[in-house]
Amino acid sequence: MCKNVGTSDFHRGSDPLAKPNFEYQKRQKELEKKKKKEEKLQRKLEKKNAPGEGAAPEAADAPAPAAPESP
Repeated sequence: MCKNVGTSDFHRGSDPLAKPNFEYQKRQKELEKKKKKEEKLQRKLEKKNAPGEGAAPEAADAPAPAAPESP
């Protein structure tokens, strides 16, 4: 029988210190950049579509209130 059966296999697969997952970190950073870019584009479009005179968008789109009917 061998004296050290299995000991080298045990140490070969395990690492005492955890290694950072750079691919995961890179992917998360890319997703964050993409999200920021989309939010910025959305703000730009909203700003472009907003009325330039400073009027509230609700007031511009809402119809004038109807006069109450008097019996």
